[in-house]
Amino acid sequence: MNVKKIALFASGSGTNVQNVIEYFADNEIVDVDSVWCNNPKAYVLERAEKFSIDTFIFDRETFYKSQEMLNILKKRKVDLVVLAGFLWLIPDNLIQNFPIINIHPALLPKYGGKGMYGMNVHKAVVENRDLESGISVHYVNEKYDDGKLIFQAKCKIEPSDTPEIVAKKVHELEYKHFPEVIESVLSGSTEKE
Repeated sequence: MNVKKIALFASGSGTNVQNVIEYFADNEIVDVDSVWCNNPKAYVLERAEKFSIDTFIFDRETFYKSQEMLNILKKRKVDLVVLAGFLWLIPDNLIQNFPIINIHPALLPKYGGKGMYGMNVHKAVVENRDLESGISVHYVNEKYDDGKLIFQAKCKIEPSDTPEIVAKKVHELEYKHFPEVIESVLSGSTEKE
């Protein structure tokens, strides 16, 4: 049986990372191989350690100016890199060697780009009085939030919703759909190009 390995990249608390780990915990053909983080104080590292998943901490220099991460990911035979709350732009050497997908807390192309993450997105949605928001899962290219869309799910926004309420609605969509989308990408039912 050909086991598919995923590497999860995160910068913060890691709720999506934990959700993905739990979803694939008993899966015989998908293995969460490792968790990668650019913030040594991020809670995601503790979450990964609770599940005995290898963690890697890296800095900007290693990420952008060396082949070290690429070599480790190749050595570990990673099939898919998954960004789950990871905020840095991905360097070309990783984009050229792995399929990489990202989850974004808005309906792209709205509210994408540098600085548009987390509460920044939800505040913008509320300020613009949008009637809906949601999640977008997309392939990663050399620009922020610009790669081919794989999946979107929507939630209704009420005029009285605060950014915190929008965040909660969007998180629920993330937890419900993200692991399933990862699974469909691994099974080859979505194409990169």
